Amino acid sequence: MVLKKFLKNRAAGILFYGAMSLLLVLPASCNKKGGGTEPAPPPATPGTVQQWFTSFNQSQRLQRQTELLAFKATNPGGPMVELDESTTFQTMEGFGYTLTGSSAMLINSMVTTEKTKLLNELFSKSEESINISYLRLSLGASDLSPFVFSYNDLPTGQTDEPLAKFSLAADTVDLVPLLKQIIAIKPGIKLMASPWSAPAWMKDNKSPKNGSLLPRYQAVYAKYFVKYLQAMKANGITIDAVTVQNEPQHGGNNPSMVMSAVQQTDFVKNHLGPAFRDAGIATKIIIWDHNCDNPNFPISVLNDPAAKAFVAGSAFHLYAGDISAMSLVHNAHPDKGLYFTEQWTGANGTFAGDFPWHTRNVIIGAVRNWAKISLEWNLANDANFGPSTPGGCTECKGALTIVGSNVTRNVSYYIIAQVSKFVPAGSVVFKSSGPGNLSQVAFKTPDGKKVLLVMNESRSTVNFNIKWSNTFAKAALPAETAATYYW
Repeated sequence: MVLKKFLKNRAAGILFYGAMSLLLVLPASCNKKGGGTEPAPPPATPGTVQQWFTSFNQSQRLQRQTELLAFKATNPGGPMVELDESTTFQTMEGFGYTLTGSSAMLINSMVTTEKTKLLNELFSKSEESINISYLRLSLGASDLSPFVFSYNDLPTGQTDEPLAKFSLAADTVDLVPLLKQIIAIKPGIKLMASPWSAPAWMKDNKSPKNGSLLPRYQAVYAKYFVKYLQAMKANGITIDAVTVQNEPQHGGNNPSMVMSAVQQTDFVKNHLGPAFRDAGIATKIIIWDHNCDNPNFPISVLNDPAAKAFVAGSAFHLYAGDISAMSLVHNAHPDKGLYFTEQWTGANGTFAGDFPWHTRNVIIGAVRNWAKISLEWNLANDANFGPSTPGGCTECKGALTIVGSNVTRNVSYYIIAQVSKFVPAGSVVFKSSGPGNLSQVAFKTPDGKKVLLVMNESRSTVNFNIKWSNTFAKAALPAETAATYYW
């Protein structure tokens, strides 16, 4: 009944948004080719470097500079950002967002021609694309879904241990069709799925909000994951990784579920891991998926050898703690991966505040602390920062605001685009160092290109040199600006 009511309301909503779209004027950034990014120029000649700037005051947003920098043998002296390709770190799996249920609904409701343009801008390999390579999904509803659901909702008092009533129906309205279109554009895109809650009947409080998984349903819940992965696979969608629980220490969301480190260890080693093994599922299992203020949670799970054997890595958010906590987990278990999976920008935030903070922490900071992926939160919202569930986030600003078929590109669009456009999956992080007033991180792409992201948060231009392979390129980075250097 909830799904039927949603479909009826959604149809009315599409009519409303379609009418509203006639009243809106595209922002200046949307009038540019590629939705605010300049088309990439032909490859620079050997020894020259492209520059792409985003200014905190938005005077430039992923703007290609006409000047090409040149590497020369002579050291001009002065501050230096030094690159050392002989020292390499992790291989990147991608940059992107969470494609929430509401994001999928809004994008899928666009006029076909405009939707196709947007999807190509986001995911294609064209010169105008920002080249998103990784998406996170909610396994069931998140708080930014149009309504609360699981894949096995039952009337109060009923149970279904065989999961005979398991159904992907809620996702087949918008999410699955949209994912198929995205995969057609970018076949290699990687997908991660995260549950916000188990079905309510499996929990001790019988509610989709808060509560914990009942021990007697651990094996059933593991089978629930398996059925989800198999159902998505039957739709042509391969899920590369799952996290065990989104924000397992936060029960105030709707939906949500609390899970302690002891509970997660037990569930992974005795139920989820064996269920994946027995079903022949290669999907990665990622633990934690919560803030940087509690690295002991993932460390304690990984300290159990039986659980660790099934775990590919740990995921983090940064609503509390310091990004360096990821390195604490790496140092304790350097054979396991690290993933940065969520950070939101808010309705009351500013471009000048959010862009530098996220670039410093979510992009540069996470990658310099071993992250294989870096994801902002919601891909798209409507003009009221929804749809969301009752009690869900009402201030989460997506990378895109979509009204009808009109698209506004918000701050997190540029936070990700500043790096995703140039750094595809398979790129390797290599050593970079520089003066304290310049945050930076460096990559080598699979086709041998070099990418250096540098941010100047000071109020004056910083002149410095890029030292690469015993050559030097003079750069002048304007005040309060991030630059991507590409050669």
